[in-house]
Amino acid sequence: MSPIKTIIMGAAGRDFHNFNTFFRGNKDYEVVAFTATQIPDIEGRQYPKELAGELYPAGIPIYAEEDLPELIKKHNVEQVVFAYSDVPHEYVMHKASLVTALGADFRLMGTRYTQLKSNKPVVSVCAVRTGSGKSQTTRRVSLILRNMGYKVAAIRHPMPYGNLVRQEVQRFADYDDLDEQECTIEEREEYEPHLDNGVIVYAGVDYEKILRRAEQEVDIILWDGGNNDFPFYKPDLQIVVADPHRPGHESTYHPGETNVRSADVFVINKVDTADPENVIKVRENLRAMNPNAILIEAASPLFVQNPEAIRGKRVLVIEDGPTLTHGEMAYGAGYVAARRFGAKEIVDPRPFAVKSIAATYEKYPKTGPILPAMGYGEAQMKDLEATIAAADVDMVIIGTPIDLTRIIKIEKPYQRVRYELQEIGQPTLEDILKNKFGK
Repeated sequence: MSPIKTIIMGAAGRDFHNFNTFFRGNKDYEVVAFTATQIPDIEGRQYPKELAGELYPAGIPIYAEEDLPELIKKHNVEQVVFAYSDVPHEYVMHKASLVTALGADFRLMGTRYTQLKSNKPVVSVCAVRTGSGKSQTTRRVSLILRNMGYKVAAIRHPMPYGNLVRQEVQRFADYDDLDEQECTIEEREEYEPHLDNGVIVYAGVDYEKILRRAEQEVDIILWDGGNNDFPFYKPDLQIVVADPHRPGHESTYHPGETNVRSADVFVINKVDTADPENVIKVRENLRAMNPNAILIEAASPLFVQNPEAIRGKRVLVIEDGPTLTHGEMAYGAGYVAARRFGAKEIVDPRPFAVKSIAATYEKYPKTGPILPAMGYGEAQMKDLEATIAAADVDMVIIGTPIDLTRIIKIEKPYQRVRYELQEIGQPTLEDILKNKFGK
């Protein structure tokens, strides 16, 4: 039989992983193309021959997702694999309807063929939605494990937006490594807080090679998930973070519901800033779908260097980009801090947005009067810098988890907002981790 002609729909993450673990070297399939969405300017590249394997001596082209119907017809494609995250269930089925109407099968790949087994214990931290508080939960877990005497590496869900061959296996031990790898703002937002805590970070493209290298130097692997995707590695303990600011999303987004149904531990985060009725609703929804998981409630307290400096000021608030865009949040920690500490006005940045930043608002119209820290490349970072410079404000409130002034020039006064996870009541994450991995 001829190999099944296949297209993988993705966003430079799960799509590459599914290919590497199942399709690469599999003569039963011929992957004719990847399609790309969500992330700016990641189409028009090749999945390189060096990573694609001997069946693909010319590599595999990556097209914009808008080209999917034409590609199916042109290549007589028999199967389309959907391989990206943080989208409503209804969205997925619209894509399925498009594909099946064109005659191809539509496939979602689960854990059996895509999760790798480690020879070290694996703790995974994933989420129901982007922006639930996964990063601070991962940091909390890493510090607990280190205090227990374990050496830990955080392996981060992929963000390979540059040279894929060079990014095959990435190891970050300090800020110089970030500079050498020319990391984007989005990458730095995930890596820098771990480095600040003395935790090594791995990321890249080939997660089998990444895992085997990390296993050589650590006792426990910490999977630091991206968006609301499920882990690339088979976890020994699966922690899933839910957000009561978006009640109901735990059962209506893909593949967040997969995380809900497979979790060992739930962390309902942000209970200090959410409506109590929404906290109850999320708790009930989680218990209905997975009654055996342990449930923890937590807060994300905010820390600002000089809260009084915010009072009475007209401020521009900058937040984590993915949380505001495909995460669909209209605000984040910076917005909450501005309100809490008495800002006179949160100034809408949209009238000042230039080029790619203006295009981001057009693509994601639900984004509120907050500036997403978009920085997927040097040009976009320049656009972000120009937007901040043009804004008519007294102060900038930086709600991203990094010091943006290391990457772009901000000449206005600014205050950084930091946030960490704080469990409320018992059990705590420390209780659970000591019970599971105690020496």
